[in-house]
Amino acid sequence: MRIFAAMAFRFKQFSVEDTACTMKVGTDSVLLGAWAAVNGSSKILDIGTGCGILALMAAQRSGAGIIGIDIDTASVEAAHINFSRSPWSERLTAFNLSLQDFCSKNPPQFDHILTNPPFFINSLKAPLPSRNRARHNDELPFPELAKHCRQLLKPEAKLSLVLPVQEAALFLNTARENGLYLSRTLEIRPYTHRPVNRMLMEFRRNPANETATDRLGIRGEDNSYTPEYRNLTKNFYLNF
Repeated sequence: MRIFAAMAFRFKQFSVEDTACTMKVGTDSVLLGAWAAVNGSSKILDIGTGCGILALMAAQRSGAGIIGIDIDTASVEAAHINFSRSPWSERLTAFNLSLQDFCSKNPPQFDHILTNPPFFINSLKAPLPSRNRARHNDELPFPELAKHCRQLLKPEAKLSLVLPVQEAALFLNTARENGLYLSRTLEIRPYTHRPVNRMLMEFRRNPANETATDRLGIRGEDNSYTPEYRNLTKNFYLNF
């Protein structure tokens, strides 16, 4: 077992230690964790859980039992520790498994699947192999992500994820080909006067009559956080 540093990223109801994780706590995950419609879920899967931030946010917002999976051993160890220190430890579990292996051993059972997936495709890689696995989709290409998510979801369940704009367009087509249909989106601008750079997306197994689309800017022109961003994340960030 690794020894972790004392410093942790503190939220209002829990703390996250991410020192040994390949991907650190970031705005993308916090946005997704605050936006995903997990209320009413009884069982949630967090794919690529990392330090467990999405699973912990879902635990705060629901009464669900939550499983996090990740192929990086150090990240799973960190998630175990973060889960055990949280108020919801009895509802949180982490496994060192790929989505492919997990899917082969489990039936459709989840009300909601959350993921901040690896999205770089055929791009320049970093020297650290574990970071490459976390950021590049070589080991979890979009077709496999969509296919296995559909296999694990109950008929009326949801998949929520965050992607950059270009990759979101690619995943949208792949999802449709695998029987997942867009039902809700949130377009993210880093500043209100700049273009959209992230998409939060919700998919269902049944086609929606229409897709609900909203927009959110993180900061205004004066560099302060917008009221919309504060309102979305106020139950988590200490300073909101």
